[in-house]
Amino acid sequence: MDIRKTIKVLIVDDSLVFREVLARGLSSDSSIEVVATANDAFDARDKIIKYKPDVMTCDIEMPKMNGIEFIKRLMPQYPLPIIVVSSISGVVFDAMNVGAVDFVRKPDVRVVRSVENFINEMITKVKIASVSKIPNINTEKVKDKFHSPINSNDNIIIAIGASTGGTQAIHSILRDLPEDIPGIVITQHIPVDFSRMFAERLNDTTNLEVKEAKTGDIVKKGKVLVAPGDKHMKVIKKHGKYYVNCFEGEKVNGHCPSVDVLFESVAKVAGKNAIGIILTGMGYDGAKGLLTMRAKGAKTIGQDEKSSVVYGMPKVAFNIGAVEKQSSLENISRTLFSIINSMNN
Repeated sequence: MDIRKTIKVLIVDDSLVFREVLARGLSSDSSIEVVATANDAFDARDKIIKYKPDVMTCDIEMPKMNGIEFIKRLMPQYPLPIIVVSSISGVVFDAMNVGAVDFVRKPDVRVVRSVENFINEMITKVKIASVSKIPNINTEKVKDKFHSPINSNDNIIIAIGASTGGTQAIHSILRDLPEDIPGIVITQHIPVDFSRMFAERLNDTTNLEVKEAKTGDIVKKGKVLVAPGDKHMKVIKKHGKYYVNCFEGEKVNGHCPSVDVLFESVAKVAGKNAIGIILTGMGYDGAKGLLTMRAKGAKTIGQDEKSSVVYGMPKVAFNIGAVEKQSSLENISRTLFSIINSMNN
């Protein structure tokens, strides 16, 4: 007999209407039980102790104490997977910095379709969060500084794919890279509108030029292009240079943008001059594309299980032979640097 554990959820939001909407929506899935709701951080703290939820959803703007400060204080004492629910704002990345595992855009409760889409997304994210590891929030640890690549090959291109836990993982890698690193293209599963904010934050906190990609952008040294949250991104090559093409399309492996779409295109145009990196995330998006890259001669890296918030995408890639080198998140930038230097020789 297959007995599956019910996921116990605590909802924290200062809006009574929103708490009720979310509670009804999550409870529509038989695998989820909303054990309690709370209207502020202090109410939530007491109910965490009483009900011991598996997952917590948390608003950012709340009276008495905002969500970010609450998460920051909570995690050392009562670590649990937290999904932040927020309006369109870069503060969601502050929440990720202090330990949240994921975030969702708050819907317009007056629009039925908006609420339906939100509930479906939340059900999926709650299930993923329930099997996630608590992120390592000590992201500012000082590491050895790297010297810039010497005579870096202009034909080298780096492609990165990630999902749950990926925003922090990508930042951890990029902040260690020098200004003359080969061009980087990234597909991160992220809600529309947040992709631009994510790119802007990376631009402000690393030595690299980072922007949300648009069709026609050139992939070049020191530049990072992040796929828009609602479009696939491919790399094409014209006149000896790499460009990106961003376009609307059906979901691939359940996602738009899809990591497989990016990796397959990089395999086609760059071959042995490419490096593919697959990071933390649920599911299998990117695994086949990374395998195609490796078959075409590209170097490939997969994040290891211990450092992944969700060891899904990297695990599938590893199991099918797509990963040439497996590495902890902390060592991926060093591994990447070593590969680039070997490709230059």
